Amino acid sequence: MNHQALSAFIWSVADLLRGDYKPADYGSVILPFTVLRRLDCVLEPTKADVLAELEKRLKAGFDPEHFLRRKSGTHFFNTSPMDLQKLLGDPDNIAANLTSYVQGFSEEVRDIFEKFEFHNQIDKLARAKLLFLVTEKFAGIDLHPDKVANSQMGLVFEELIRKFAEASNETAGDHFTPREVINLMVNLIFVEDDAALSKPGVVRTIYDPTAGTGGMLSVAEEHLAELNPGARLTISGQELNPESYAICKADMLIKGQNVSNIAFGNTLSEDGHPGQTFDYMLANPPFGVEWKKVEKEVRREHEQQGFNGRFGPGLPRVSDGSMLFLLHMLAKMRPATEGGCRFGIVLNGSPLFTGGAGSGESEIRRYMLENDLVEAIIALPTDMFFNTGIATYIWIVSNRKPAGRKGQVQLIDGSGFWRKMRKSLGSKRKELGEAHIRQITQLFGRAEAAEIATVLDAAGKEVAREIVWAGEKAPEAPQGGKVKRAPLSRLFPNSAFGYRTITVERTLRDAAGKIVLGERGKNKGKQQADSALRDTENVPLAEDVDAYFKREVLPHAPDAWIDESKTKVGFEVPFNRQFYVFEAPRPLEEIDADLKDVTDRIKAMIEELAA
Repeated sequence: MNHQALSAFIWSVADLLRGDYKPADYGSVILPFTVLRRLDCVLEPTKADVLAELEKRLKAGFDPEHFLRRKSGTHFFNTSPMDLQKLLGDPDNIAANLTSYVQGFSEEVRDIFEKFEFHNQIDKLARAKLLFLVTEKFAGIDLHPDKVANSQMGLVFEELIRKFAEASNETAGDHFTPREVINLMVNLIFVEDDAALSKPGVVRTIYDPTAGTGGMLSVAEEHLAELNPGARLTISGQELNPESYAICKADMLIKGQNVSNIAFGNTLSEDGHPGQTFDYMLANPPFGVEWKKVEKEVRREHEQQGFNGRFGPGLPRVSDGSMLFLLHMLAKMRPATEGGCRFGIVLNGSPLFTGGAGSGESEIRRYMLENDLVEAIIALPTDMFFNTGIATYIWIVSNRKPAGRKGQVQLIDGSGFWRKMRKSLGSKRKELGEAHIRQITQLFGRAEAAEIATVLDAAGKEVAREIVWAGEKAPEAPQGGKVKRAPLSRLFPNSAFGYRTITVERTLRDAAGKIVLGERGKNKGKQQADSALRDTENVPLAEDVDAYFKREVLPHAPDAWIDESKTKVGFEVPFNRQFYVFEAPRPLEEIDADLKDVTDRIKAMIEELAA
């Protein structure tokens, strides 16, 4: 059974809940029951052995926990004689027995159901006389990993969350990222390390500060397992939403990961992994969400700890906290002396250019570029995410750049790599195909300049698209057609994104046009500036300020001068400007001919009607 059919079957439980529950509350029943049935199926083959081991160890006076984990073959166990099938044998006491069964799980599993507030749902279902029917429904599904793989189960949870979010008008995208975007990000952070990761017995760590249901971490683990079955990836994460956290923790528990590495809480105000650093990281923080609720804690850390804390370079405006997650991840990078780190983070367009010189956003970009931490920024197509159709970008950040990348930033315009979905899911109307993921990964891996050549036939219809690397010849145009070329991958020195904002002052004059001089203090006898005429200019870092001033300002304002005390250095990444291709408008003669043709046809139709 594929994940869509399985999630549709689980979703049919909603038919039982209709009337007693609002559609927005279906998830509070269906999600924990799905997790419970999954755990129930995982433990089923060793259930009898675990109960026998429990009796044996208790008689001997030993703490049985270690022995029970070993007998269960997993990192968790259940000491209750019950399971979902046995619960059906005593309908009159099903509420008490189900509560007892859940309490029989080991501590890490009980925490999962506490985050779901499952005991409240048991009571509510029992009062509505629905508990037996719902339990019976789930007891009939086989969710053992032999039948439903971990990757498939992750998709089931994401599909269910999406449906619940639609029913309650919530944002499903707050909980998970489209799988094809995750696949691309995993490819990008691993691509240059394939040789190192294929060594026998290699151990690596990965972290997601906005873990959601754990999709990014799961895909990274699967990718490394395919690359090297003998490798071990230690997974860590943190999540704020209780239900997403519970699902993530359950998923990691079944996979044999140490679930104490999955922290609960707000990453920005309460770091769940203080002092820890990682080999790899992935994140898709919420776009454009204000951080007012944690402002006090974040500002205190910034002011008191500076660069010894997480937010040393600067703070963005309160209306958008996505760059705070970027700073958090910078602080979690394994030092270059210990092997270094590479991470990928999805951001909207705002962190590229928001904020002028001296602002928190600009200072963060300045810190990253001056320290040569940005490897690449890749533009994704619009309409890729479930909760927004805006333009998004993947930043690849590393403190262990290969020699060929040092001092440079690669920009890749991947906005044209997509295919239309058969059915829209929320705001998501486009998806990346496997070929698109492969092409973008290749563009990043080669770290070379490239163009996209679009071949058009005589009618202007696209017949082919081809990546043309620097030095290669573009494809030939068909008869009567043409080939349009546009930049696809470009490399820039870090300094290309820096500039100086200079303040240009003009002489203050009185009503008679006479220069006004200062009368006291340090300004005595000096010409005064006219604040109404004050202006600023952005001068690229690579350009001499005096030469720019003489060329661009003095010819238009001979009395102007630079107030050097106000000069600030800023950084921004004008991404779209680097890929803009000017297309000359059609000749006026062609436009006139088209208008005349249309006018003549309208006249002919009017004459026919008049006749």
